[in-house]
Amino acid sequence: MKINSINFPTSLLQVKNIKDDNIDIFVELDDGFTYTLVVCTPKNLETLMKRENIEYLPAMPPMIIVKEITEENIRKALETYLDNNAYWLKLYFLAGEFDMEILENTLSRVKSEIEEIL
Repeated sequence: MKINSINFPTSLLQVKNIKDDNIDIFVELDDGFTYTLVVCTPKNLETLMKRENIEYLPAMPPMIIVKEITEENIRKALETYLDNNAYWLKLYFLAGEFDMEILENTLSRVKSEIEEIL
């Protein structure tokens, strides 16, 4: 898979601190589908914990993490998500969208497979 385009609903010029922020992105791949994802920085994760006065990251959909929010860094990071027919990009996009019954059935199947091996 290849990236056709990366679009930013909020201009990168509006990012106040490229080392401490997050931004939504739209990634169109050559399959014609546009994936919506969030890119953030490690510092922004710290800021989130500090703002919420917590010592951990709460459960949330996965984000693509870059050291600084620049178009070049975002593109480089996204390229690593394209292997195996963009498996990781698709998984990140779908996180939080799976029906709980599907998840439970999949876990039950995996558990059975592991038990058969053991």
